[in-house]
Amino acid sequence: MPRIALYTLIVCLLAVAAAVVSFVQGSWLGVVWVLLAGLSSNMTWYYLRRGRAGYAQKR
Repeated sequence: MPRIALYTLIVCLLAVAAAVVSFVQGSWLGVVWVLLAGLSSNMTWYYLRRGRAGYAQKR
Protein backbone atom coordinates (compact mmCIF):
# COMPACT_ATOMS: atom_id res chain seq x y z
CA MET A 1 0.00 0.00 0.00
CA PRO A 2 1.49 3.34 -1.01
CA ARG A 3 2.14 5.66 1.89
CA ILE A 4 -0.10 8.44 0.57
CA ALA A 5 -3.00 5.98 0.24
CA LEU A 6 -2.52 5.07 3.89
CA TYR A 7 -2.55 8.74 4.89
CA THR A 8 -5.74 9.44 2.96
CA LEU A 9 -7.36 6.37 4.53
CA ILE A 10 -6.52 7.70 7.99
CA VAL A 11 -7.96 11.11 7.07
CA CYS A 12 -11.12 9.41 5.82
CA LEU A 13 -11.59 7.46 9.05
CA LEU A 14 -10.98 10.54 11.19
CA ALA A 15 -13.43 12.58 9.09
CA VAL A 16 -16.12 9.91 9.53
CA ALA A 17 -15.53 9.90 13.30
CA ALA A 18 -15.73 13.70 13.38
CA ALA A 19 -18.97 13.62 11.37
CA VAL A 20 -20.54 11.16 13.79
CA VAL A 21 -19.53 13.26 16.77
CA SER A 22 -20.83 16.44 15.11
CA PHE A 23 -24.20 14.92 14.27
CA VAL A 24 -24.57 13.41 17.74
CA GLN A 25 -23.97 16.86 19.23
CA GLY A 26 -26.61 18.29 16.90
CA SER A 27 -24.25 20.33 14.77
CA TRP A 28 -24.71 20.69 11.03
CA LEU A 29 -20.93 21.00 10.67
CA GLY A 30 -20.99 17.22 10.23
CA VAL A 31 -22.01 17.77 6.61
CA VAL A 32 -18.58 19.25 5.93
CA TRP A 33 -16.94 16.23 7.56
CA VAL A 34 -19.00 13.87 5.42
CA LEU A 35 -17.88 15.70 2.28
CA LEU A 36 -14.26 15.53 3.42
CA ALA A 37 -14.65 11.82 4.09
CA GLY A 38 -15.98 11.30 0.57
CA LEU A 39 -13.13 13.25 -0.97
CA SER A 40 -10.46 11.42 0.99
CA SER A 41 -12.12 8.07 0.22
CA ASN A 42 -11.89 8.80 -3.50
CA MET A 43 -8.26 9.85 -3.09
CA THR A 44 -7.51 6.60 -1.26
CA TRP A 45 -8.95 4.49 -4.09
CA TYR A 46 -7.11 6.56 -6.68
CA TYR A 47 -3.73 6.15 -5.02
CA LEU A 48 -4.31 2.45 -4.39
CA ARG A 49 -5.10 1.83 -8.07
CA ARG A 50 -2.19 3.99 -9.15
CA GLY A 51 0.15 2.09 -6.83
CA ARG A 52 -1.06 -1.28 -8.09
CA ALA A 53 -0.71 -0.21 -11.72
CA GLY A 54 2.83 0.99 -11.07
CA TYR A 55 3.70 -2.26 -9.32
CA ALA A 56 2.24 -4.37 -12.13
CA GLN A 57 4.11 -2.33 -14.73
CA LYS A 58 7.45 -2.95 -13.01
CA ARG A 59 6.95 -6.73 -13.08
